[in-house]
Amino acid sequence: MKNKFYDYYDHDQSTESKLIAKYYLQKAKNDKNNLQIAEGYILMQFNETVPTALKYIDSLDIITQNIKGNLYPARTYLTKGNLYYKNDNLKASLDNYILGLKHAKMQNNQELIDIANMNIAYLNYYMGKYAAAAKTFRYYLYHTKDEYQQDPMRVSLITCYIELNKTDSANILIREGQKAAVISKNKYNISQYSYLSGLYSFKLKKYNDAISELSKAYDYFSSINDNNANYALFNIGKSYAALKNKEKAVQNFITLDANIQKTNSTSFPELREVYTYLIDYYKEKNDKVKQLYYIERFIKVDEKLDEQFKYLSTELPKKYDTPNLLQEKESIINDLQNRKAILNVSIVFLLIVLMFLSFLYYRSKKTEKQHRKIAQDLINSIEMRDLETREAKIVINPSPVIEEIATEDKPEDKITEDKTAKATPEDITQFILKELEIFEAKELFLKKGITSASLAKNIKTNTTYLSEVINTQKGKNFATYLNDLRIDYALNRLIKDKKFRSYKLMAIAEELGYNNEQSFSLAFKKKTGITLSVYIKEIEKSNNS
Repeated sequence: MKNKFYDYYDHDQSTESKLIAKYYLQKAKNDKNNLQIAEGYILMQFNETVPTALKYIDSLDIITQNIKGNLYPARTYLTKGNLYYKNDNLKASLDNYILGLKHAKMQNNQELIDIANMNIAYLNYYMGKYAAAAKTFRYYLYHTKDEYQQDPMRVSLITCYIELNKTDSANILIREGQKAAVISKNKYNISQYSYLSGLYSFKLKKYNDAISELSKAYDYFSSINDNNANYALFNIGKSYAALKNKEKAVQNFITLDANIQKTNSTSFPELREVYTYLIDYYKEKNDKVKQLYYIERFIKVDEKLDEQFKYLSTELPKKYDTPNLLQEKESIINDLQNRKAILNVSIVFLLIVLMFLSFLYYRSKKTEKQHRKIAQDLINSIEMRDLETREAKIVINPSPVIEEIATEDKPEDKITEDKTAKATPEDITQFILKELEIFEAKELFLKKGITSASLAKNIKTNTTYLSEVINTQKGKNFATYLNDLRIDYALNRLIKDKKFRSYKLMAIAEELGYNNEQSFSLAFKKKTGITLSVYIKEIEKSNNS
């Protein structure tokens, strides 16, 4: 009977699911079965308003006080957390999830621990912690035995991948989900994957495709009053904005604002973008009344978002912060009441703009100066190293007498040696180090497609030993080791080879063994702290001076 309830509930047949829940609870009460009565209360709260649902959960808490086992009270807290989450009270939701997780661990109930972890992952996603959320979603997608949880895991993982720019991985999961939704003929899931497909297209800047898919999703979700309709509207508006169709963007954002006012829901922090866009739009139109209206809407929504998304609000840059908007609000009110004040407002506004532009100019110049200093230091260090190398070749030294200096080994040094000895035999370590010298001397690191596996195969060892030697002897992992060799080579060659400096970025990347210019650019910036263009520019200056 419970399965039938969830089948109806998942297919938006609330009337049928509510009747089943009511029948289930009444039968459990007649049978005086407290466990089933508890299940009945859980089923009943699904289709109710928050106050009524909380009464059912309170009844659940009372009826389970004396039930033995490891389900309660952990399940009660998790149920309450889900209710708050569904109704946009994230703070209360998190508090209850944490309590549910605590009791699940105390009662050693792994199933409820997993559910709590998944629920907290949803909050992490909500707060913009996509990498942490994706890690949990990915694990449970492929490890959970609960088929009911697999599709929500897939959907959430897709959204994380899109936010993390892992579009290929997102596309694979979207196709999987679409196929499953078509087979099951689940309209909700079909619309959900239309929405995700629209997000995917938006990320790829295929805005017309995005609008098409998102509109399909919006038509369905709006027909059942599902909150996903607001997400669809938001991204439709963003797509039109990206296409420079301001009127269509504003039309969708106005509809979104109307929906939010009806439900009193502020579901996601990106709503700030909606109001700043509308404020700017009506500022361009010189429509002071509507500009003022949307500033007031922004302030109201922003207050709730700050309460709900404390973690996220500190990380997201705000185009308009509340104090400035309050000041602008007062200026506009005065402007509407007294047109003569427009000159003073304009002067103040221009001063703020000039100050802001001055600040940006100063900051950009300071950053430019720092980058030039880094580039000059790199060039000087490389030239100095080359000079020392040439001088060393000229000087003929007799065979040096190596003096053994007795030093007292530090305890931590002994520990490190012991660990290394246990991990990789000394003779193998020396063999690998010699092979790495050859690898570096012959500049074999410039070949494309080098991996730890391929290098280990070439020098006739295994990846475990190779990685261990590089980690312990070179002090870095294989990827960093390879990138450092390539970037050091590039730094030297760019100084010495004028023709190489004239290459396009893609050509330089290919010369160094990178598959694309983005990988090279990221590696160069990570290693040096500056861009390639800054480095080349400073070399040219140095040569011309």
